[in-house]
Amino acid sequence: MKCYFPKNNKTDWTVERHRVKVPTIGWVRLKEYGYIPKNATVKSGTVYQRAGRYFVSVLCELEEMATKLALNKIGLGIDLGVKDFATRSDGIVHENINKTIKVKKIEKRLKREKRSLTRKFENLKKRGEKSVTNKRVNIDKNVLRVQKLHARLANIRIEYVKSIVTNVVKTKPTFITVEDLNVKGMMKNKHLSKTIAKQSFFAFKTWLLTKCEEYGIELRQVDRFYPSSKLCSCCSQKKADLKLSDRVYTCECGNVMDRDLNAAINLLQAKEYTILT
Repeated sequence: MKCYFPKNNKTDWTVERHRVKVPTIGWVRLKEYGYIPKNATVKSGTVYQRAGRYFVSVLCELEEMATKLALNKIGLGIDLGVKDFATRSDGIVHENINKTIKVKKIEKRLKREKRSLTRKFENLKKRGEKSVTNKRVNIDKNVLRVQKLHARLANIRIEYVKSIVTNVVKTKPTFITVEDLNVKGMMKNKHLSKTIAKQSFFAFKTWLLTKCEEYGIELRQVDRFYPSSKLCSCCSQKKADLKLSDRVYTCECGNVMDRDLNAAINLLQAKEYTILT
């Protein structure tokens, strides 16, 4: 459920410490403070409900501020994957958040709640009742619990992606090179589709693009057919028989390293790319 409210007069969308004036509704208390800038001109806003909670999203007009960083004369290659979320050319590895105990516990709880909800629906179907949500309060409570768990998982994943992007930008590289992943093609693999969907690759790329534009960092994107995993980062020899199960890259020149790190270094050294920022 969403409600859009344009700004009709000067007093609409007035922001104070813990409240905001919504057109037609009036003053509404805000739980969190500082997300809506006070020095901005609010043009419009949207109030929406998600998992039993109400949120407000506003469109603000701000003066353009110079946020250019003093960049280092180095670049950075980032290889995204399933085993680890991101492997950087400087050797830093960002783990897969979906493999942590915290996320696994929430997923286990979500699975249990969905199973309970399914049983309730099946029991009502056997009784011949059609409008189940209007007659059973317990079903509504169970649906809300499922929605809250879905929202919590989504928040954990998106905040983790944002923290990685912030960590990358803080290194102040001159340029960042990423690969144009064919996520749609990767989703066709029935063994990996569920895992890939949880990784939030698109959110990472979108947030990275925003931060690079903000801080004046050049974001490069190599073609999706660029064999970053199969090329040797030392001698540039291509290993055509490399399998997905081979986690260590071994070359005839003597180069032995993790395949994701090798791919990240190849992205850093790529000569053909498209500049996104």
